[in-house]
Amino acid sequence: MNKNDYIIRLERKEEYREVENLVRESFWNVYRPGCSEHYVIHVLRDNPAFVKELDFVMEQDGRLIGQNMFMKSIIEADDGRTMDVLTMGPIGIAPELKRKGYGKALLDYSLEKAAAFGFGAVLFEGNIDFYGKSGFDYARKFGIRYHGLPEGADDSFFLCKELISGYLDGITGVYQTPKGYYVDDADVEEFDKEFPPKQKLKLPGQLF
Repeated sequence: MNKNDYIIRLERKEEYREVENLVRESFWNVYRPGCSEHYVIHVLRDNPAFVKELDFVMEQDGRLIGQNMFMKSIIEADDGRTMDVLTMGPIGIAPELKRKGYGKALLDYSLEKAAAFGFGAVLFEGNIDFYGKSGFDYARKFGIRYHGLPEGADDSFFLCKELISGYLDGITGVYQTPKGYYVDDADVEEFDKEFPPKQKLKLPGQLF
């Protein structure tokens, strides 16, 4: 990857379908047969928690190769306070460009911009092996629990990064995923008919 061979900029409305197809290609058969992420971003753009100022695409030679977005969320602190935080994603990279550094470049740029807007922390579900390279750690180390997860259950998927040092000092509580991330499988199926047909496969390592 050459830092001079791509640009990162805000998504444009006329690119919505192209971006949705990019995300569909990026996530197809990765976590489940088919995917729902392209419908998720379609829905999230109309959600009040969507942060338009942090809706990025990565472009190379006039072609979109990556995408990341942020949503406002909260931590319901044990002392009764409500802490404003961000959640992130889905973050997608064109399949043929994965594991070449583009995803990390897009991630780091996005986080830098989120910090510049004054947001204090980002929490979301992801793989520590990848996101740890950009400063994420297990959310449990910050005293933050994942909503609905039984005590003692595996929470290694739940990650956190402070954008303002000390933002979560003295805070323990429960993170709430924005409701817009939860979509109905039937709605996903109907939306997916608008895209070129692709074969759904059950593959080793899928989560669902």
